[in-house]
Amino acid sequence: MCQSVHPLSDFITKNYACLLHMCIFCSTFVGYFDYLNTIDMKVFVFPGQGAQFPGMGKDLYDKYPSSHEFFEQADAILGFRLTDVMFEGSAEDLRQTRVTQPAVFLHSVLSAMYNTTLRPDFVAGHSLGEYSALVVCGALRFEDALRVVSERALAMQMACEQNPGTMAAVLGLPDQQVDEICQEVSSRSGVVVAANFNCPGQVVISGDIQAVDDACVALKEAGAKRALRLPVGGAFHSPLMEPAAQRLREAIMSTDFHQPTCPIYQNVNARAETNPETIRENLIAQLTMPVRWTQSVRNMIADGAGEFYEFGPGDVLKGLIRKIEPTLTIG
Repeated sequence: MCQSVHPLSDFITKNYACLLHMCIFCSTFVGYFDYLNTIDMKVFVFPGQGAQFPGMGKDLYDKYPSSHEFFEQADAILGFRLTDVMFEGSAEDLRQTRVTQPAVFLHSVLSAMYNTTLRPDFVAGHSLGEYSALVVCGALRFEDALRVVSERALAMQMACEQNPGTMAAVLGLPDQQVDEICQEVSSRSGVVVAANFNCPGQVVISGDIQAVDDACVALKEAGAKRALRLPVGGAFHSPLMEPAAQRLREAIMSTDFHQPTCPIYQNVNARAETNPETIRENLIAQLTMPVRWTQSVRNMIADGAGEFYEFGPGDVLKGLIRKIEPTLTIG
């Protein structure tokens, strides 16, 4: 007595070789995506004001003849010989805000541009460094960004003269405690706020001179290892920069922004942004709001970042990132 063959069994028997190849292909395909999930995303980070040093950029100028065009373009846009100040100026010359910000910006952008081996999945910049990041991810053209950076520097200098202030570094206290003490001091002494959350246990405060001094005393009494004034000419990332924000808004709103090629994690909210209009508003708000660097790095790690590369003068950001997460690859 013959036993009938189930249609599915018959199909499998006749097409066994084809099905086997399909299974192997699917397994390989899934395995490839599992492999992709193990690859750490790369982040380009860019420093802000304070990273400058005498002679900065000369190595790039000498090594890459095509960089000469960018240095000359910067000189023309700014209306003074930035190149001469970068290559031959003193540390004091480079501390002038109108010089410092364009110099750090130019050095940072060219450093990333002449890197030919890496491409970023995310970008971020500390304060001024956001403008370098926006050029590298294609949201701003180089010359447009330089014009805005120059206007930002002049606006900040004006605000410093209009609203004298200072900043201080605080070491050894949790972010929230520093924030709470600043709020308490502000209620009786004038404006003082947490301005830079740089890494765990390192916060910079900013505001009126007397209020910052009073906050330093209160922070030390609360257990801070150090609370010392910084050699800066103004209360950056505080409400005292409001006059600069108003002037900067005009420059930013008249500048074309484009869709970035990768997300930028912005200082004001520590979140990935790709919408040009949101990026605009965040740049304006940045002048009067804190730099949330610790949270930005943590959010990038949570989103898959495992390799961080700093482009620009110095390596301050590398040190901060190591303190936030020591296990990362940092180049």
